[in-house]
Amino acid sequence: MLNSVKALLVVGILAILTSFRTWQEDSIPSSNRTRIRTVCLDAGHGGKDPGCIGATGIHESKIALRVILELGKKLEAEYPNLKVIYTRKKDVFIDLHERSAIANRNKADLFISVHCNSHPSSKFFGTETYTMGLHKTEGNLDVAKRENSVILQETDYKRKYKGFDPNSPLAHIMMANFQNAFMANSIKFAQKVERQFKKTSDRKSYGVKQAGFLVLWETAMPSVLVEAGFLTNRDEEKYLNTENGQEEVAEAIAKAFRQYKEEIEN
Repeated sequence: MLNSVKALLVVGILAILTSFRTWQEDSIPSSNRTRIRTVCLDAGHGGKDPGCIGATGIHESKIALRVILELGKKLEAEYPNLKVIYTRKKDVFIDLHERSAIANRNKADLFISVHCNSHPSSKFFGTETYTMGLHKTEGNLDVAKRENSVILQETDYKRKYKGFDPNSPLAHIMMANFQNAFMANSIKFAQKVERQFKKTSDRKSYGVKQAGFLVLWETAMPSVLVEAGFLTNRDEEKYLNTENGQEEVAEAIAKAFRQYKEEIEN
């Protein structure tokens, strides 16, 4: 009986994966993407969802928005022909499904989501950039669970996310397989972001990681989620809450974008 149940579970998972991969393949234009014409910038959280709260009460949603707006300003100034779209430009709540839908509707060639990190220990500081994939450590899974838990504030989330449970490790493992078509370029861009954090502002980098993030799940393009620093560390919270700190974070991502664009197009 137990073996039969396991067999049915495996068949069901494979069917879901096959169905989603078919959808992804249909979402990719038939011509090879050799130009970066559109980028979608996503400021994590917002509105009724403040995200993580810093050691002195700073909200993740506000820091993420300031960084994204600064990043967008830099990209628009350097690339007049680049279409820069935003999932939000003010402190409003946008559900995760709609964030990826905005990128897909605008046929974005790259999706960049900016967040701030937290940890029970205040000693942690530094950056890390995520792509979709199987979580390799419990820490990666914890970050994904925290960022995905926002769906509990959305109406009818079980229908929209096909019964996804943000507290289920199995759900995260299944979901992490769906972005494989864009994995190589997602990792390529993520690596450049982390290198620039170290080079541009001498930040401590935890490198590129993989985990199951809902905001990256349905994007039909290379996508990354940048954790710009730990708000639970007082020094880093202070840095991220300054114009200079936000400008440095945005500049590092902008430089990574420049390198990525040149590499992809040439």
